[in-house]
Amino acid sequence: MAHRFAEIAFTDSVREVQQAFGSRTAYAAMDEGADSNHMLNAREADFIEARDSFYMASVSETGWPYVQHRGGPRGFARVLDERTLGFADYRGNRQYVSVGNLRKDDRVALFFMDYPKRTRLKVLGRVRLIGPDELELMAALESPDYRAPVERGFLIHVEAFDWNCPQHITPRYAESEIEALMAPLVEENRVLKAARSDAAVVPAVLGDGPLDLIISGVRQLTPRIRAYELRDPNGGELPAVEAGAHLKVPVRLADGKTAVRHYSICSNPARRDAYEITVLREDEGSGGSRAVHELFAIGLRLRCELPQNRFRLHTDARPAVLIAGGIGITPIKAMAQTLAARGNDMQLHYAGRSGSEMAFLYWLQRVFADVVKIYRAADGERMNIERILSTAPNGALFYVCGPARLIDAVIDTAKALNIGPERIRFERFAVDVIPGSRPIELELRRSGKRLRVAANQSILDAMLEAGIDAPFSCRVGTCKTCKVKVLAGEPEHRDSALSVVEREDYGLICPCVSRARSDHLALDI
Repeated sequence: MAHRFAEIAFTDSVREVQQAFGSRTAYAAMDEGADSNHMLNAREADFIEARDSFYMASVSETGWPYVQHRGGPRGFARVLDERTLGFADYRGNRQYVSVGNLRKDDRVALFFMDYPKRTRLKVLGRVRLIGPDELELMAALESPDYRAPVERGFLIHVEAFDWNCPQHITPRYAESEIEALMAPLVEENRVLKAARSDAAVVPAVLGDGPLDLIISGVRQLTPRIRAYELRDPNGGELPAVEAGAHLKVPVRLADGKTAVRHYSICSNPARRDAYEITVLREDEGSGGSRAVHELFAIGLRLRCELPQNRFRLHTDARPAVLIAGGIGITPIKAMAQTLAARGNDMQLHYAGRSGSEMAFLYWLQRVFADVVKIYRAADGERMNIERILSTAPNGALFYVCGPARLIDAVIDTAKALNIGPERIRFERFAVDVIPGSRPIELELRRSGKRLRVAANQSILDAMLEAGIDAPFSCRVGTCKTCKVKVLAGEPEHRDSALSVVEREDYGLICPCVSRARSDHLALDI
């Protein structure tokens, strides 16, 4: 049995046009196999009942199509069973064009739109009009809290439906949606205004590095992500960078101390006039991102270290597969721009919790429409790592940045597919607490201290809290600044910096991310 929507909509003339314009092959699969796209399930029901309007097309006796907007309270259109949806028809302009058309032809096409998420659902069906005398059915369709007069009800027997791609849908937001998006910013603004009376004012200059930068612009990309534009205070050119480079940025924490945080340079590497970094606010984190959001403003001077790059892009013509999760899009964006400028073949896969939380989402969809694939967890879209890796072009290099679970999944899948580790390149943005991690009894031989490292605490953090002057930089296992020799116990390496020789022959460990397979670990510090 063919896909029911294709069976109805793909007439001979439609198929001829698809063939002429090269899309017939892509739609051929809809002509074969079992069809379930005439049976509404939970996904369709939730989507329909979250809408407060839709568009309905009917056919007149003259053969002309007629499209009408139908609106009401959120959920006024509802799924009654797997083949039926219905809605109350509220009094409108009283032309009754749709109602008149349906007396002669009961066929309708419905368009349900979710503009913020750029999603649309098309439904084909046949209508039965419900009069006021059918009290039980009318009661099932009415919304008690909505006072507009109901003239009739519509029962629609679903013949077919189809989900459409998001191309060319401009995001639009209802007033309530804007209020929800703005709520964190309104609260942050309130907190910042209250804090202005505090005697502790952020200094005009932070840090003591050799690269003098000034914040020249701030953009709110999502409710929790901001982009900061950094320029030379005198308008000069900045040091050249390559995709994957990052800055060590000085940050003043709540206790008044200045710390350093690493942020990828996500602007086009071809630019020399400015760098751009993006910062995800994490209120449950160590305080760095919160401090950036609360204190970084236009005009603040930052004296940073010179840009560094431990996530370099290859320079030859090999194709690339870019994989980003959440805020990990920041170095991946710069890589995509570089690859596009060089003419390399590439694929871009970007996953996030929802479209409203994904930085640069609509820009990426516009600029890289032919190569980008978006995965929104809130919409049930999941990244299939095995499919991405197994169908990649021959010889492609894979670049992945994001949560540890995403990076680990790519590494494990590549190993299972016999893809050499030299083709997998990654950068971690945060250290996830791995389920099953155990507390560690830590012995610091030279310091003469014994510590207990909690299951949700890094070895490095435990040492720093105990007053140990341990060197560190990235805190995500990519720079090996914190490396230290293991004197006893069995380490569990989770870094991406140490070589096999450094681990096995020299017995080194990166305590910022790695742990122990044994209950006890002794370090030479």
